[in-house]
Amino acid sequence: MLKSRMKNFVFFILTAFFILPLHAQVESSDVRSGNKMYKAGKYTDAEVDYRKGLQKNPKSFEANYNLGNALFKQGKYAEALEQYKTSMALQTGNKEKLAAAFHNAGNALLSEKKIEESINAYKMALKANPRDNETRYNLAYAQSLLQKQQQNQDKNKDKEKQEQEKEQEKKEEQQNQPPPQPKQSDMSKENAQQILDALMQDEKNTLEKAKKQNIRSRKSADKDW
Repeated sequence: MLKSRMKNFVFFILTAFFILPLHAQVESSDVRSGNKMYKAGKYTDAEVDYRKGLQKNPKSFEANYNLGNALFKQGKYAEALEQYKTSMALQTGNKEKLAAAFHNAGNALLSEKKIEESINAYKMALKANPRDNETRYNLAYAQSLLQKQQQNQDKNKDKEKQEQEKEQEKKEEQQNQPPPQPKQSDMSKENAQQILDALMQDEKNTLEKAKKQNIRSRKSADKDW
């Protein structure tokens, strides 16, 4: 099963030997508040706080990245992916943070069933941080899903091919069957008249025989003994 635990970085502004600009202090408060809400499972509230931080500093890796995590926890995978992409563009120097952004981007893509894209994201994460075992596990899991998907596609193609072959065989059988015999044409009028005349002649002969038999019978009956 996919290890869906997000790679969370809680960012704090450390005390420095110089006065931070006012906007940075405000952003820090928003991000810290968002982190607290996130840890408490209040992801919608965390989203609000992170967005406040982004309004003041859109180029904050922390606010973009953690906003992506809050969105992911709410099932808003497409929006989360956009935040991870933004954070990647903002963080190219710290490979660990970059790897974390690619890792979570892979999770968002996999949740959207974009398996091949998630595999590419996990590979980029491992490229930035080869020692990350969680990313390696998720990569192997995504690759197994892709293999199963391809096997199912191959099965469907084979099934479709078999159906097409059966349909072709059926068509060929129909083509090889002898054509139906044409219907016999109706008999001519002359033939019909000849048959009718023959029947009438037979009937006439039969009647004549019957009359002769009746006559003979009557003669016999009338003889005076």
